[in-house]
Amino acid sequence: MPPPVDPAILRALSLDPSTTKIASHGGSGFSSTFRLATTTKPLKSFFVKTSPSPDAALMFEGEHASLNAIHSAVPSLGPQSFAWGKLDSQPNSYFLATEFIDLSSRRRSTSKTGGGSGMTLAQKLAKLHTTPAPIPSNYNTPQCGFPVPTCCGDTPQPNQPYTTSWPDFFAKNRLLFILERGEGRNGKDPELRSLVEKTASKVVPRLLGEGHLGGPEGIAPVVVHGDLWSGNHSRGTFPGRQAQASPDTNGADGEVEAGIEDIIYDPSSTYAHSEYELGIMKMFGGFGSGFYREYHDLVPKTEPVGEYDDRVALYECYHHLNHWAIFGGGGYRNGAVTILKRLVKKYAGDG
Repeated sequence: MPPPVDPAILRALSLDPSTTKIASHGGSGFSSTFRLATTTKPLKSFFVKTSPSPDAALMFEGEHASLNAIHSAVPSLGPQSFAWGKLDSQPNSYFLATEFIDLSSRRRSTSKTGGGSGMTLAQKLAKLHTTPAPIPSNYNTPQCGFPVPTCCGDTPQPNQPYTTSWPDFFAKNRLLFILERGEGRNGKDPELRSLVEKTASKVVPRLLGEGHLGGPEGIAPVVVHGDLWSGNHSRGTFPGRQAQASPDTNGADGEVEAGIEDIIYDPSSTYAHSEYELGIMKMFGGFGSGFYREYHDLVPKTEPVGEYDDRVALYECYHHLNHWAIFGGGGYRNGAVTILKRLVKKYAGDG
């Protein structure tokens, strides 16, 4: 039987315990997952994660901020997050409460539902990647970074301090950081360290350097999902949203059914170069050539276009290193080494 709803969650969502039901929903290796639903109108549904993990506060705070950054830019692309915090009933345990997504609805024909945005995943991601990052407080321009750390898997990613230099941010906060974390978990690796350090000091400035990437105007940071592989994308509906639909799309209970949408979740966001998103998408696949054609019709490849494949490989390399840091073993390490050796040879003059 599901546990009673923790008072901290009820307070955060302004819910009445006598009219709120909780049921297990979905699953996660890191957290317990539930659906909350009110039994009186207006009917509301929420998706809730709870976890006693020591890292839960960091993870949930980062996911909360990430979901809302994406939702703010493209509301139909992801759920809104409403609250995160410490549970009352379990010591040192935390929760995250977001908008509920009905993924079972992806099997229904879109002709039977209404109110969707009508946008494809490629169109939504293009809108996300062309929406300028907000300007942080006490700054005059958008910055690379993010207000809080975010987690990619169980890796806490540093996103501060803010900087206008994307190559500096990527080299320090991603490549060199994940090298240190990976060696801390898996032991010293002189070959890998040499390759990562050469990449950070020579390849990154060459490929991503200011005045080179994007030409004289450079690149504008945008919010990225940060961990967008096929397992973090699906199709479904947002049941709690008011659908803009014709009368023939009403459900049996008189409520308007929400339209089916391409939805992404479990983000690990930062404000970054838009092509950074494509690294993990290429690594694990699941996004076909048609997707990329449609996407790049709306978001042209950054200049110099001839270096596009190498930039995406550079960004992909970070995720190989991150998976090596998380899981150890030789497979992901070898994937990183293969990419790094090619890029170092081509751009750092090392044969």
